[in-house]
Amino acid sequence: MVSNKAQAPVLDKARAHQVATHVINRSSFYDTRDILEVLSNHQIDLIVLAGFMWLIPSYLVEAYAGRMLNIHPALLPAYGGKGMYGKHVHQAVHAAGERKSGITIHQVNERYDEGAVVFQASCDLSPEDTPEVIARKVQLLEHQYFAPVVEQFMQEQIN
Repeated sequence: MVSNKAQAPVLDKARAHQVATHVINRSSFYDTRDILEVLSNHQIDLIVLAGFMWLIPSYLVEAYAGRMLNIHPALLPAYGGKGMYGKHVHQAVHAAGERKSGITIHQVNERYDEGAVVFQASCDLSPEDTPEVIARKVQLLEHQYFAPVVEQFMQEQIN
């Protein structure tokens, strides 16, 4: 489990399940390629991003081409790109009066939210839905689909 936040609760969860952890900082992530050694030492074949907001550097995208996934809380290509994450996405969806939102699981490339789409799921929205309600509806989709889609993607990589 790699995180850019030393106090991220997911690190404690990982340690409780005997999963190795590693904390990165911005300068080492962009100015060195140390993360490649960490990933190699742990024989990592697939990277799954969840809540990671930094743009992935090209050296890492190249090393894991076609083997890096991310989840986005909207139906890409709409509401993607730099600054479009979390509540910002849901506020924009609400402000636009969208009747649907959802999730996109996509491969990662050198640009925010522009990698090949692997999976999308949508939910209906009503005019009364606030950004907070939209966020809850989208989060339900994330919980329902993220792990199974990642598992299916991994199986396809093996076969």
